[in-house]
Amino acid sequence: MKRLLIVISAGLIVLSGLFVFVFLRGNTSGLTAKASVSNPSATRQKPSRNPLRNAYYGDLHVHTGWSPDAFTFSIQTTPDDAYRFAKGEAVTIFGNQQVKLTGAPYDFFAVTDHSEYMGVLPMLKDPNNPLSKLPEAQGFLDPDPKKRLSMFQRLVDTAAGRGKPIPEFITPELRRSVWQQIVEIANRHYQPGKFTTFAGYEWTAMPNNANLHRNVIFRGTNVPEMPFTSVDSTVPEALWSWMEQQRKQGNEVLAIAHNANVSDGRMYALLDSDGKPLDASYAARRNSNEPLNEISQIKGQSDTHPELSPNDEFANFELYTDLIGRADVTSKVSGSYIREAYRNGIALQESGGFNPFKFGLIGSSDTHDAAVPRDSDKYFGHQGQRDNTPQKRLVSKKSMAQGLGGIAGVWAEENTREAIFDALRRKETFGTSGPRIQARLFGGWSYSSAILKNPNWVKVAYDGGAPMGSDLPAKPAKAKAPSFIVQAVKDPNGANLDRIQIIKGWSKNGQTFEKIYDAALSDGRKVGRDGKAPPVGNTVDVKTATYQNTIGAAELKAVWTEPDFDASLHAVYYVRVLEIPTPRWSTYDAVRTGAPLPDKAPLTVQERAWTSPVWYTPTRKNTDAK
Repeated sequence: MKRLLIVISAGLIVLSGLFVFVFLRGNTSGLTAKASVSNPSATRQKPSRNPLRNAYYGDLHVHTGWSPDAFTFSIQTTPDDAYRFAKGEAVTIFGNQQVKLTGAPYDFFAVTDHSEYMGVLPMLKDPNNPLSKLPEAQGFLDPDPKKRLSMFQRLVDTAAGRGKPIPEFITPELRRSVWQQIVEIANRHYQPGKFTTFAGYEWTAMPNNANLHRNVIFRGTNVPEMPFTSVDSTVPEALWSWMEQQRKQGNEVLAIAHNANVSDGRMYALLDSDGKPLDASYAARRNSNEPLNEISQIKGQSDTHPELSPNDEFANFELYTDLIGRADVTSKVSGSYIREAYRNGIALQESGGFNPFKFGLIGSSDTHDAAVPRDSDKYFGHQGQRDNTPQKRLVSKKSMAQGLGGIAGVWAEENTREAIFDALRRKETFGTSGPRIQARLFGGWSYSSAILKNPNWVKVAYDGGAPMGSDLPAKPAKAKAPSFIVQAVKDPNGANLDRIQIIKGWSKNGQTFEKIYDAALSDGRKVGRDGKAPPVGNTVDVKTATYQNTIGAAELKAVWTEPDFDASLHAVYYVRVLEIPTPRWSTYDAVRTGAPLPDKAPLTVQERAWTSPVWYTPTRKNTDAK
């Protein structure tokens, strides 16, 4: 029986990344969408704008019972439920558990149900729906999890290009109707200036169980008749071609890659899908279509791995390495992490004049319950029947490997679709592992420490340099090294901050390197002669799952000047912010239920945030001078 449960878990996660487009226009009973506003901008109130931009928090990776894997987990929530939860309302999830956000509601949100067979399985429960009469319906609704898994695997195989789809599940009428409801629900919940929604979905390609998933997000009400799915193609370049065609038709769209950590080395491979070396055309298309990557979510972080960053004392954070649906296969490390991709990108820039990995960063949750357990001490799981109780979570290797989730942060002038989407497009973004940490980065050539005493320092920073997600201006002749303004503010309801670090990657003669600098430390600590800072301390009592906010800082900011700068070398810089140690959600679970402290996961964590990078490209004059 134990072996059977492991197989079921592996199979159920598979569609946790599956995406296909199913649009429907016929009898769609079984779904619970309401009539909606087709053009929300027609009734919007003009919100106030901040030209220096505000931090807004969101989630662009959320599933409901309309995703086939979520339905298989016995999840019954709807896109409506997800948006209501994001706005701060209480919703009921699996097991009749009522959950509600603690702290501030989200500022922006997108339901991204898997497009493959989106919304179809809930229809099978409705006896008035013709789909409920199909022979397959009984298998999908069977109380025996083995039988449900067997039917679910059929969907997974067809979405991955194996086997034949169930024809009644993929009719154009059905697909159109479901997608129309997804768009209408997003439009109905849009409140310009207060709560922004986006129509979106997840494209769920996973050749040989390698995660190549992308969330596809539309800017406004101009959307296609039907989405592009992994049934259409499992090749990212094909998705890009479809997106390029959509933009020609006025449907502004971008894609966000996620879970590179379980891509088996394929997300950031140095070959394209045809096995050819990357070139300038590939780089231009990838950067245009995928300006962002998701660095943190429930299935771990994609920043780096200890094998790739052996000198990074904080690299061993929320490592999730099993391929989706294959608990017995570990993802290849090289080609699966963002920091290595950044380094390889500037090496390609150095040798070939193009960089295919010039993307920004966000976090998101990938919850399948429609609701997100944003607080470790109130964790309620992400996958319905599979992990809805501490007892289930504490004995499951897969559940124990999952992190708290993630949040997407943007710096935008106002909380509207246009402003938020444009911030995503220009990569002025940051991601967190769950807390509402605020993080900011600017790079320039004339910043001094005195700038932070100026109440208008943000305007000075914009005027004199480059915000995260962009390139440093050309180096002035007299400038010796770039300086960076870094700022971080703690989650108002969370832990204090330990430090702000700047992670640098650079390339020299085809080789890549990285180094981590402590740019701002709490509690008056200083970096020692060995280049390392003393630990912030640890107030966690694991026996009671408590900690004290008596160490660390509520805010950290500094002007940091690059001490090892070589003007002739390509470089990339991004920020990592660390909280002080706190109990992990699994430690809270154990203490609250009286279970032994888990030995399959760390007892404490340092939650964190990451900003999009600032890139430096030497001019020929800089290179020749060397």
